Amino acid sequence: MNKPFPIQQVRAAFPALREDVNRKPLIFFDGPGGTQMAGTAADAMFVYISKGMANLHGTFPTSIRTDDTIAEARSAVADFLNCEPSEVAFGQNMTSLAFAIARSLAASIEEGDEIVVTELDHRANVDPWVTLAKDKGAVVKFIQLNPETFSLDLDMLDEVITPKTKLVAVGMSSNVTGTVTDIENIQSKAKAVGALFVVDAVHAVPHLPIDFKKSGVDILLCSAYKFFGPHIGMAVISASLFERLPVYKLKPAPHEIPYKLETGTQNHEAIAGLIGAIEFIQSLGVGGTRREQLLSGMQQIAAYEDELSESIESFLKEIPEIQLFRAPAGTRKTPTFAFTIAGVNSREATAWFAQNYNMCIADGDFYASTMAEKLGVYHRGGWIRIGLAPYNTAEEIGLFKEGLQQYISAHKK
Repeated sequence: MNKPFPIQQVRAAFPALREDVNRKPLIFFDGPGGTQMAGTAADAMFVYISKGMANLHGTFPTSIRTDDTIAEARSAVADFLNCEPSEVAFGQNMTSLAFAIARSLAASIEEGDEIVVTELDHRANVDPWVTLAKDKGAVVKFIQLNPETFSLDLDMLDEVITPKTKLVAVGMSSNVTGTVTDIENIQSKAKAVGALFVVDAVHAVPHLPIDFKKSGVDILLCSAYKFFGPHIGMAVISASLFERLPVYKLKPAPHEIPYKLETGTQNHEAIAGLIGAIEFIQSLGVGGTRREQLLSGMQQIAAYEDELSESIESFLKEIPEIQLFRAPAGTRKTPTFAFTIAGVNSREATAWFAQNYNMCIADGDFYASTMAEKLGVYHRGGWIRIGLAPYNTAEEIGLFKEGLQQYISAHKK
């Protein structure tokens, strides 16, 4: 028999959830925009700072400790995502890394080449590649969104990905609808024509186990603040590509991977915090190795979030005034729900929840602007989005249901 999810242990691990006599506790339903930080991550940042900070490659203790911290962070990420430590590069955030990589790929793109992006994605996995195409005279093609299933329409994939295709960029899962994309199918088509395959895993990593080695992905991008850590981005680039990537860098900076993509001084304290975030996930799992413990921890998280998701989804589907943008049964999804309320501006609704229930619920287009336009949600101020994290509880969801029913009743005409 599976053990119950240790929700009280999990909640105790997040300082932001601790009750404070000076304020009413917040209910955090804004995980897709950024989770709360695990205490292990915050502690690791403070320890690094308080023991003395230094830049790299010195002979003195604080510099050596900084080198060791970064090396350990690469090793932790490698176990988390199943890649090599030398394939992990750190940067300001996923978006900045994507633009830097796009710039470095410019030498391999020629006029008339094709670059493929999707209508489902956050623009951080669209605009860097669209900008590259514009600069080089390449053609941009979109894998279209099926507005009925809120998933990518893969039936026309052979027409979208052709021998002229040089790069295909796809999100592993939508930060709006939660739809998990069939990247294996797209990857096989991209590889068949010799195209690079780029995956935005920012929204996927907090919810799905990742196996970079088995995925066949060339470039995978993610951000630690989406999985209980600080604001820092990561690019995992296959060594065979990374070695030949002609990055823009300062002349004295290292030429070897992964350092050559890491321009300037990195955010060392955030890198220390990244280790702590991964340690939190590891603490939920079992196994003989860190990789096994992390996989087990992610499986625990996914099972718990799926349980909570079923309760929310069935509830939202029963309310006539709600339009839920959710893929049908049988499609894998993350615990992320986007909806609109008939006759209501989404921002007004989220403000009401903040004022009356102390709930952090987001609204807008969430940078998935192509999908927002295609699905026609801007006249309502975009979507209302509730996204779960492993520190959310059934009681919190009960309060959300109560509040939503109260809000809709008050706004019926």
